[in-house]
Amino acid sequence: MKRLFYAVLPPVVAVLVALVATSAVIVVSGGSATSFISTILSVPDDRVLVNIINQSSMISISAFAAAIGFRMGLFNIGVEGQYIAGTTAAAFFGGSGIVSGPLNILATLVVAMLAGALYASIAGILKVTRGVSEVISAIMLNYIALTMAGYLVQRYGEKSGYTYITPRLPESSQPLGFSVVSGAPDVWALFVVAVAVGVGYWFLLSRTRFGFDLRTTGESPTAALASGIGVGRMVIISMALSGAVAGLVWMPAYFGSVHTFGTPENFQAGLGFTGLAVALLGRNRAIGIAVGSLLFAFLAGQSNELQRDGIAKQVVDITQGVVVLAVVVAYEVVRRRQARAEQEAVAARLDDRPTEGVVS
Repeated sequence: MKRLFYAVLPPVVAVLVALVATSAVIVVSGGSATSFISTILSVPDDRVLVNIINQSSMISISAFAAAIGFRMGLFNIGVEGQYIAGTTAAAFFGGSGIVSGPLNILATLVVAMLAGALYASIAGILKVTRGVSEVISAIMLNYIALTMAGYLVQRYGEKSGYTYITPRLPESSQPLGFSVVSGAPDVWALFVVAVAVGVGYWFLLSRTRFGFDLRTTGESPTAALASGIGVGRMVIISMALSGAVAGLVWMPAYFGSVHTFGTPENFQAGLGFTGLAVALLGRNRAIGIAVGSLLFAFLAGQSNELQRDGIAKQVVDITQGVVVLAVVVAYEVVRRRQARAEQEAVAARLDDRPTEGVVS
């Protein structure tokens, strides 16, 4: 019970701190903190609720991609670029109709994962062979992916108004969604991909030898090397696996409602960076990431209501940022408190241990 309390307390405190801090910013800027609190905590309508579920699917996939890197001790800040690379390749393949019908869905997902894995592997190979920090190389690769996607869509895509898009996904490859609320949009069919990624992440990290090797290497490369684990090989494989998951980020939206991929102005930028924040918020745990994804999607969904009340949309960004910062601090405080309690418990047992062989 005490362990559960320490696990739940930090995120609850973080949310409360974020609401208080954001309210203070709103008051300073001349807004109404009461209006902000009442709106952000209001129950969303049916349409917004479905949008929250759909958005959480993409955010969670992005967070799992980042979490794989974190558990390996890698800061894969390139999830954004890997998701763009994977989506570009998948959209051209899926729209081409090379494979027809439902089989096109599976083939397109494979293409997205392969493209994301190959793109992420560049950073991994540079780190292993040349000692280049994955943070530096991944940031540069983000910009390259964005520029490359824009060029490919404009060069080989189709013009749609003032923009360019990839060929539209054939109707035979557009899966039906799940109707959960009458009169509201459907939950995207590929929401199940996010669930599958979450279950796969948990199983891989917790129930397989590879997951053990990955976690061991992330916690102590020296110990991993002494155990016979190839650290360089694990770095490349982990980056490729992280990139493969990142390639799936846009797939729920692509198959669910968009059915195409456009120039950089026409896709949801920032999902990769949001995933990094959610992975930190969820402490790289499957359940924590799922809850964090819903929280971030909820805050984003409520932003439209805030704008109707005259509150800037950027306020939600402030709230999300403070939540992540506060939860990191809160977990560190709890960790130190638990460590101190364990040390005191050990000291108490040593003091109570009967002395033997003492001559009076």
